[in-house]
Amino acid sequence: MKQLFKKLFLPALLMMLLPVSLNAAKATVLKSPDGKIAVELKMDKGQFGYVVSRDGQVVYTITDIALKLDKLTLPTGMPKVGRTQHVTRSFRPAVPLKFSTINEDFNETTISVGSGATLLLRVMNNGVAYRFVLPKKGEVEIFDDFFRLTPAADFTIHRQSAPDNFNTSYEEAYRSGSIADWTDNDRKMSTLPMLMSGTDDTQLLVGESDVDDYPHQFLNVDGGAIVPRYPKAPIKWEPRGDRSETITEEGPFIAKTSGQRALPWRWIAVTDSKGIIEQTLPAQLSRRSVLKDESWIKPGQFSWEWWNGAAPFGPDVDFKCGCNYETYCYFADFAAKFGVEYILLDEGWAKSTRDPFHGNDDLRLPDLIKYCDAKGVKIVLWLPWLAVEQNLDQLFKTYAAWGIPAVKIDFMDHADQWMTNFYKRVVQEAAKYKIIVDFHGAFTPSGLEYEYPNLVSYEGVLGLEQMGGCVPKNTVFLPFIRNAVGAADFTPGGMNNMQPAQYSARRPNSGAQGTRAFQMALYVVLESGVQMLADNPTRYYQNEDCTRFIASVPTTWDETRALEAKAGEYVVVAKRKGSKWFIGGITGEEERDFQLKLDFLGDGSHKMTAFKDGVNANYQAMHYNKVEQNVNSASIIRIHMAKNGGWAAVIE
Repeated sequence: MKQLFKKLFLPALLMMLLPVSLNAAKATVLKSPDGKIAVELKMDKGQFGYVVSRDGQVVYTITDIALKLDKLTLPTGMPKVGRTQHVTRSFRPAVPLKFSTINEDFNETTISVGSGATLLLRVMNNGVAYRFVLPKKGEVEIFDDFFRLTPAADFTIHRQSAPDNFNTSYEEAYRSGSIADWTDNDRKMSTLPMLMSGTDDTQLLVGESDVDDYPHQFLNVDGGAIVPRYPKAPIKWEPRGDRSETITEEGPFIAKTSGQRALPWRWIAVTDSKGIIEQTLPAQLSRRSVLKDESWIKPGQFSWEWWNGAAPFGPDVDFKCGCNYETYCYFADFAAKFGVEYILLDEGWAKSTRDPFHGNDDLRLPDLIKYCDAKGVKIVLWLPWLAVEQNLDQLFKTYAAWGIPAVKIDFMDHADQWMTNFYKRVVQEAAKYKIIVDFHGAFTPSGLEYEYPNLVSYEGVLGLEQMGGCVPKNTVFLPFIRNAVGAADFTPGGMNNMQPAQYSARRPNSGAQGTRAFQMALYVVLESGVQMLADNPTRYYQNEDCTRFIASVPTTWDETRALEAKAGEYVVVAKRKGSKWFIGGITGEEERDFQLKLDFLGDGSHKMTAFKDGVNANYQAMHYNKVEQNVNSASIIRIHMAKNGGWAAVIE
């Protein structure tokens, strides 16, 4: 029996352990733990790639995977596939946007690609990712990090365009169409993430994670395939004005970096519309927190004055409004009444945007800090990034001494290697003084927020500050694209609501497109470690039942469930914090009706308070109804959303 065991088992074991040359294995296939996703490795004319299938159907192909270094292009020769390992584990993020515990389950193999370098290939139950790992001591210059991505023929592409000079604040509206439409378009470059939707509701979300000391990726179209592009590494730059710069010299490479490191993960989620809402791939593929103490990181809500022009107008307002002491005390009083943790002082609080240390004379900043402290409210200061860069050695030390726990940093508008490193230097320095950061005018989250969780949100999104340009038919894409990869500071909460056909508004009487219930539901649907209350405190006082609901919605969550979803059309999501459940639903230009099962509730009877579109909301967008009823885990509730409408509820 022992001899038979050796004859049958040991050769098989050796085959698992020893590398397999791809030309020796006609079909080297790696599968997800549940067996639904299959990755077949391919070599074609010396080029490396793979084909991805879901439930036996090909969904996309990647070819020509290559890393171009100064004197070497990987892979060299024939790649060799090593042993596959199955990994299950979990972790708890400091700022949980979807789940307080994130579970990982994947199969991963290491592929030798020559010169000691390897490629890690990871297959999860809802996606596939790869990254290069370099072994070389010293520095290397990287000239390209390439692939060719071809989706199956029936996929529609949803993308955000960007200019050819890579200078973008990531605030463009999404464009939808085929590869052919993209080829014919005048704006060919696009940001990440990008979504591709199949006719059978297969969704492919393209992204990157663990981007460190490296440029962020953009996408372009070439000969019917999607290919990456990267900004070149800046060598010299000069300030331009108070918040921008002119790059005066670029390197020929995209990155000059350590030669002994792992490069960013290139990943594509493969799932359906509900799966996009619930997936956590970006978090799983990011490095873990380096902070020993995370207890001081306090996500929360901000009362924000810029959108409403810092212009309260209630009967109790007997002062001149603006960026002054009296106005911000009014905001602090509002925040204290409704339990809003922070007030944000946007542009105008300082004497000069070049000087982050002196408030304007009318602000009386030391007195304002004392007033807010007495109310249990904290102050957040807005800054242009250039002022941060030029004062980084003293900025956070000074703010910590003042009692400022958070900053909002604006106008980066670049995604090259230098700017990637700027973000990291900022959050590292801020963490030393226990200060949280919200980046505005920022690139897409790609992992830094997990390494330094005091980075609680990024604004790079077409949000409410764009007023007439912020239409629900674009916003309904956000849960499936931009917000699917990380926090998005959308700045919701407008109380002056209008349907797009009736929209006409400007500061100080700013307006929000979509219904009142749409705006309220955004606090549940959208994910961000900070959520703005963008409208005027006076309007919130006038709509107290809506305000109390908004102010009660958490910014972090223990559990997320997609109840109804179709990418770019509608979403209804349930989220739990402790024992409370919140439900939020939004739709685009079509009315929607759903029947929602509440089988996720615990035992016993629960009270549900809901805000729904009123019967006139298709025209008068401010029309809503508040309803209360008892529900349990067997309940099925019927909801209706007007066009550009919403539905929001809390169950407790």
